[in-house]
Formats: sequence, C-alpha cells, structure tokens
Amino acid sequence: MANPYGALFRAPGSLAFSAAGFVARMPLSMTGIGIITMLSQMRGQYGLAGAVSATFTLSMALCGPQISRVVDRRGQSRVLLPATGLSVIAMGVLLLCARYDAPVWTLFVSAAAAGTMPNMAAMVRARWTHLHRGSDRLHTAYSLESVVDELTFVVGPALAVALSTALFPEAGPLVAAVLLALGVLMFVPQKRTEPPVLRPAADGAPRVSALRGGPLVLLALTLVAGGTIVGTVDVVSVAFAEERGSPAGAGIVLSVYAIGSAGAGLVFGALRLGVPLPRLLLLSTAGTALTTLPLLLVENIATLSAAVFFSGLFFAPTMIVVMGLVEKTVEPAALTEGMTWAITGLSVGVALGASVSGGMVDRFGPSGGFTVALAAGGATVLLALTAQGPLDRSLRARAEAPADEGDAKPVPRTPRGHEERHPAPVPPDHDARRAR
Repeated sequence: MANPYGALFRAPGSLAFSAAGFVARMPLSMTGIGIITMLSQMRGQYGLAGAVSATFTLSMALCGPQISRVVDRRGQSRVLLPATGLSVIAMGVLLLCARYDAPVWTLFVSAAAAGTMPNMAAMVRARWTHLHRGSDRLHTAYSLESVVDELTFVVGPALAVALSTALFPEAGPLVAAVLLALGVLMFVPQKRTEPPVLRPAADGAPRVSALRGGPLVLLALTLVAGGTIVGTVDVVSVAFAEERGSPAGAGIVLSVYAIGSAGAGLVFGALRLGVPLPRLLLLSTAGTALTTLPLLLVENIATLSAAVFFSGLFFAPTMIVVMGLVEKTVEPAALTEGMTWAITGLSVGVALGASVSGGMVDRFGPSGGFTVALAAGGATVLLALTAQGPLDRSLRARAEAPADEGDAKPVPRTPRGHEERHPAPVPPDHDARRAR
C-alpha cells in the first residue's frame, strides 16, 4: 500500500512550508517554561515567574484568534510579519528587563505584548487545507500535524530548560524568539501555497467571528478538557516520580505518553474510516475518558507508564477529528481563526490542568491530581454528546448549500502592486474530491 504521508508532499511547496512552520511553532511550547526557568533563576521567586508566564499564555490565548481573524481577511503574508515583529521585540524587552532588574510591572507588560505571537500551527493547517480540501489527504495532513504538535511539546520545553540552565538564564526564551523570527521569515515568502483571501459565502455579508453561529465553541471546549488531561499528566507524573524517589522517571513517563499519542496519530491518519466525524468524536472522547481510569490504580513508574501510554492513544485521534470538524463546519473565509480557537482551547486546557492538578497534588498527593484527569475525561464525553446535534445540523447545512453559495470566493486583489493569488498547482494523482 502506498505511503499516505509521502503522497502529502507531492504537492509543490508542501515540504518547504511544513519545515518552516515546524521551526516557527517551536516557540509556542518553549516560551512559557523558558520564562519560568529564567525568572526563577534570576529573581528566585517561583510565584513571580509563574505569574509572568501565565500572563504571556493568557495574552497569547486572547490575541491568537484575533490575529488569525485578520489573517483570514488580509492574508498570511500581510499579517504574520508585523505580528511576529511585535512579539519578538516585546520578548527582547522582557529579557532586558529581567537582566537589568527592572520593576516587576515591566515584566508583565512585556510578557503581555509578547503574546502577539501568531499561532503557526493554525497557519500550517490552513495551507494543508488549501492544498487538499475535499481530498482524503486532508485527513492524513491533520494527522501529521497532530504528531508534529506532540513533537514540539515534547522537545520544546526540554530544550528551553536545558538552554536556560546550561548556558545563561535568558537562553531559553532568547532561542525561542530567534526560532520564531527565523521560521516566519522562511514561511511568509512561500506564496505558491499561501491560502487565498476569501470573501464570505454570502456576498456583502459582514465578517463575524468564527465562534458565532456554529459548534466551534463546543469543539474548542472539548480540546480544553482534553488539554487538561495533558497538563495533569505532565504535573502529576513529576510529582509521582519524586514521591517514589525516582525523579528521572518522570521523563520516561512523559516520553511514553508522547509515543502513544504520536503513534496513534500516525496510524489513524493512514486509515480511511467510513464513520461520520461526529460519531468518531464521541468514540474518541469515550476512549479518552475510559483510559483515565487506570491512572487511579498505578503503583510504580512502570504501571504509570503503561497507564499514560493507553491514555495517549486517544489524544491525537481526538485532536485530528476536531480539526476535521472545524474544517467541515467553519466557513472557509474564517478557517484560520477557527483552527486557532481550537488550538488555543488545547493550550488553555494544558495550562488549566497543570494549575488545578498542582493544587490537588499539594493537598492530596499524586492520587488527588489524577482525579483532575478523570473529571476532564468525563467532561470530554459530555461535550462530545452535546455537540452531536449542532455538528449534524452544521454538516447537513454545508452539504445542502448550493455550490455557488456554500463556498467562499477569492477576494480580488486591490491595485496595490500585488498579483492575484492563484491556488497552488495540484499533482496529477490528486484524489477525487468527495461530496460534502
């Protein structure tokens, strides 16, 4: 059987933009932990370090979807460079304020400004959607992206901590800022794969947020709950390993979790399932909830590793299904914003899980932290159940819309010296488009 992942990269320019996107998205996972490591070493206050990092994360969660909304209206090449420039400059100011012992308020202001970092994972997914919309390859592309997300969230934090502890405190956030600038500078010039700016399906209709008029809120909340499990596993694994006198065991546990999720994502991406996406969402979230139960029975590092491995098996497929549903239910003219809301939900969930489970560990030990994962697993199922009706209605509405009304249309270029953007060429063996 042909390798479905190899077939993805037959589209001209796909390897180049995905490689640049990988570099540009590494800072997403590096910056928060890098700020904590830097400030805890330089100021000796973990509370301050965590608060500044949380300010950056919250700012990114608020700014990311708004930046992506502007991208949908004006195009990636016009928006990514100024947004990245502001984020990189603000991060430089933060590092200088930390180095020269500036007032505490300057740390919070610069961290908030650094949160204008664009969500490059959504930008890459938007390009894959442009290349393979309506094809089975889009499912494979989303699967690949979920694995890349896993890789960045495994490698990024470890790299940031290693740089800040082995070189100098600012090294982690500094390298993250450099990678962001470098990746975006490589990504933006690749015009042949850049999605065209689309006008809403109804000509003359005002552009509204992707959150309005659809099930996107429920999909984003589903990833908040799923991300809570991830954040809980991160924190409680460290606490459990320390309690058992083997701090290094936490690294093994987290690696096993990532391997389980990434492996499941790769396998899931190679499958061609006939099950409707809403039903797949319910099945994957049910599996997620069930696999949190063994966490309450772990006794040592080995059993914890086995438990998180099975828990990870359902995480990547859930992420893939959610992204597929975003593509099918959000209007194409707002696709980048919709994907950013979903990925932001995941990031918020990871931060929420880490925070809540940390408090539970302080009060009840690791077993108390695992109950957070159990509750989050139940929440994913409830959200998936609630979303069934809205998802079915939204999918039917898209399928029944006339061809000239159901799809957004490219916006003609304004006469400012810009050439009209055309869809990227598609290889001859491109899959036949499926009916929506």
